Amino acid sequence: MNGKRLSRVRNMGFVAHIDAGKTTVTERVLFYAGKIHRMGEVHDGQATMDWMPQEQERGITITSAVTTCAWNNHEIHIIDTPGHVDFTIEVERSLRVLDGAVMILCAVGGVQAQTETVWQQCRKYQVPIVAFVNKLDRLGADFDSVIRQMQERLEVRPLPLQIPFYEGDTLRGVVDLIGWRVLVWDEDNLGSSFDEYPVPDDLLPAATQARDYLLETLADYDDEIMEAYLAGEVPETRKVKEILRTVTLDNLVVPVLCGSALKNKGIQPLIDAVIDYLPSPQEVKPIVAHNKKTGEEIQVEISPDGPLLGYVFKVYMDEGRRMVYLRIYSGSLQVGEDVFNTTRDIREKVARLFQMHSHNKQKIDKAVAGDIVAVVGLKDSITGDTITRQDDSVVLEPIEVLKPVISVAIEPKSSDSSGRLLQAMEKIMEEDPTIKVHENSDTGQIILEGMGELHLEVSIDRFKTAFGVDINVGKPQVLYCSTVQQEAVSEIVFDKKIGDTEHFGQVALRVRPNKRGSGNVFTIPDDMEAGMRSNLSLGLEEACLSDALYGYEVVDIDVEVKKVIINEKTTSQGMKIAAQMALQDAIKKAGVAQLEPIMEIDALSPEEYVGDVVGDLSSRKASIEGVIIKGKYHQIRAYIPLSKTFGYSTGLRSLTRGRGSFSMRFHGFDTV
Repeated sequence: MNGKRLSRVRNMGFVAHIDAGKTTVTERVLFYAGKIHRMGEVHDGQATMDWMPQEQERGITITSAVTTCAWNNHEIHIIDTPGHVDFTIEVERSLRVLDGAVMILCAVGGVQAQTETVWQQCRKYQVPIVAFVNKLDRLGADFDSVIRQMQERLEVRPLPLQIPFYEGDTLRGVVDLIGWRVLVWDEDNLGSSFDEYPVPDDLLPAATQARDYLLETLADYDDEIMEAYLAGEVPETRKVKEILRTVTLDNLVVPVLCGSALKNKGIQPLIDAVIDYLPSPQEVKPIVAHNKKTGEEIQVEISPDGPLLGYVFKVYMDEGRRMVYLRIYSGSLQVGEDVFNTTRDIREKVARLFQMHSHNKQKIDKAVAGDIVAVVGLKDSITGDTITRQDDSVVLEPIEVLKPVISVAIEPKSSDSSGRLLQAMEKIMEEDPTIKVHENSDTGQIILEGMGELHLEVSIDRFKTAFGVDINVGKPQVLYCSTVQQEAVSEIVFDKKIGDTEHFGQVALRVRPNKRGSGNVFTIPDDMEAGMRSNLSLGLEEACLSDALYGYEVVDIDVEVKKVIINEKTTSQGMKIAAQMALQDAIKKAGVAQLEPIMEIDALSPEEYVGDVVGDLSSRKASIEGVIIKGKYHQIRAYIPLSKTFGYSTGLRSLTRGRGSFSMRFHGFDTV
């Protein structure tokens, strides 16, 4: 691959709140690009990218799916991501390897809870965004309201490149503000073609105002456009697109397009916008790696001629075969090559390479910088690992994984299934880092932990369908944590003979509460020998696994080791145990506070039932943050303990006569 070829590659994904239309948009993109020859619908369970049985049954995306298509002599790698809050890790690891994204918003729902979550994820990885306001054909659709919500709730500068074109109440097409034309799609050929018309007189005031805003905004960033605009002239289309691309890549604005994917309107200009305004692999901000030994930052140039650098962002068990999804940032990779996993210091062999189209695989012999491929043969590599060719020290940042917030007890239905269950537990945790399965040391039960009820439900289903293990399942339980209430100090001397060895350690430390959500911070004197520092750290970490009062994991504490006595009797094991005992004693003195997971909830209710919905939320100990009026519907935003959300879906449907809906996302832990 040369530089010219790399400039024609786009690695992008569709991100959105659940039910905004990501998969439907993806289906249309693949159809118009000639990748598929029949459009499947999500509600029929026939969508190309929703291939898992669990996705087809529920009509939602659960796992991120990868595909590739061609458009205008460009190669577009697409990842269709889930919108449900329980599967946030799928979005997180997809955005980690994408260069750009299309954020899809529902014209009726606007900016919803999960929209804000994916927006923050995009900002974290500095991924440039193009927005698409979908479902403009639906009753209650309000394009202007969505633009306002983007400004207020996402704190972004949305820049409409189109406005919707209606005839009566029917969406006919869009007004292209840059080309100054109306685009109307042909409904007889499933929107494969569209006609162009001049902007009609009744639309001129709104269209002129929207184009003026577009040019005014771009004039802030370019003198040539400023001069043309002040002179009352329309700048060249080429110049407008050039500046628009620059400010989009710099994350200064978000271009906004619109349409209706289900009605096959607005998709082709969206694909053009992906090519025009989202970056090629060469245009993204430099990839920052670290030297594993020295911690030094290394800027990685994305080039097919450089040394191999790949990133594992997903592991999936496909009919018993372990497939590793890899983004290649630099160099090339061939079948049969040996590679080195720098994260784990192991060598592995590439047995096969595949270009993926959802669940379908196409064998390839070679992958190069900019490609997203699936690899068979990497037996020990997991999500977040870095792949190179030599015994290198270069590592890329791992993916941040949220703590599970809900659990169930599981057991095999027969003794024959016990061995298969253990194997399945290992595999499912490799696939999904937010799933944790372990045996409770007190009860002997096997505990499955995840991000929500649906997450656990899908995981339990996969135990049976993918791994052939029938299991019994207990009731869901909320996972609590604990923290300290105030500052306390402790000093412990550990002096004991274990077996034939005398162990000694003496540690004094101070513990105090840390900011909620900031995690545990351990401060250990710098002048200590590395081995002793490591043992102290291990002791402190083990002390946080279980508090003395509730037995919950201890979080959000600040620990400072004040004094360590080292003499001829001191042993590493003694030091570790003394640190553990000192911290547990300090936590006890500081007072243990129980923490529970808090969810941010957005409930959408018809106007006449708002009072009932607010009352029900209050009875569930929710803190009501506000009510937003959206036409005949009201959106109630609140924070609610996870333990009070079980069965809420049924309750809301009952209160609103089946017309209400809601979405949730994890907010953080707070005091019970």
